Amino acid sequence: MSFEQFIQYIFSGITSGSIYALTALGFTLIYNATGLINLAQGEFVMLGGLMAVAMVALGLPLPVAFLVAVAAVALLAALLQQVAIRPLLPKGVLAQVIATVGASLALRTAAMMIWGREALPLEPFSGDTPLRVAGASLLPQTVWVVGLTLVIVLVLQLFYRRTLTGKAVRACSINPQAARLMGVSYSRVVLLSFIVSGVISAAGGVMITPISFMSYSSGALIGLKGFAAAALGGLGNPMGAVIGGFALGILEGLSVGVISSGYKDAVAFIILLLVLFVRPQGLFGARVVEKE
Repeated sequence: MSFEQFIQYIFSGITSGSIYALTALGFTLIYNATGLINLAQGEFVMLGGLMAVAMVALGLPLPVAFLVAVAAVALLAALLQQVAIRPLLPKGVLAQVIATVGASLALRTAAMMIWGREALPLEPFSGDTPLRVAGASLLPQTVWVVGLTLVIVLVLQLFYRRTLTGKAVRACSINPQAARLMGVSYSRVVLLSFIVSGVISAAGGVMITPISFMSYSSGALIGLKGFAAAALGGLGNPMGAVIGGFALGILEGLSVGVISSGYKDAVAFIILLLVLFVRPQGLFGARVVEKE
């Protein structure tokens, strides 16, 4: 493997890792608020990309299509929480997880009926003329993906640390009962977590579609890799999820050059199994939150 090829694989891995990081962050936000693993998280990513494709096809400018797609998925995430998750709160986490499985299948089927089985493209945000960096080609869309991912992570950190609402969300993730006693509405915090998770995942879906295209079945694999990234970084640790996403993407990219592109998707499975067997709490040791 030459140095230029190595850099090329790194660029590819960082691009994929950005999406895995956003998906993992979505998993972590909902898990911190509810203790729930949302198995429909990958479908939020898929719907974000496909809705942006639909909006552009209707004649909307790309920036407007981006905002409409993100808003639509955020609304869908809120409906999922209110209609499917909230009524099952007395039934326990297992019933809620099963509900997210059903939601995942329903969303995937609906997407197939609306957009068909083919992977659909989206125009790049700023053209497709490659940039040359250290002898490797870098697509302008990759810069958008990585840049917007870092902006989203920064804004989210500022929200949680500098705003009263963000501090309320953090309080509920640490001790929901104590937060309730202090006047924090736990139900609103959970709803907000689903909405923010939907926004982040949908944004990732729109950003990656110009590079890899998007189909009704894309969400399942993205969701699995996002969960593997969250487990790698430490489920419940937002920054750990982001680092885990980038690490998984880079390892996946390098595996193409070291092993074969045919085994690229197996990397996430292998890492997930290793984490579960060797260090179940993840690399950064997610904080255990007791919920009643």
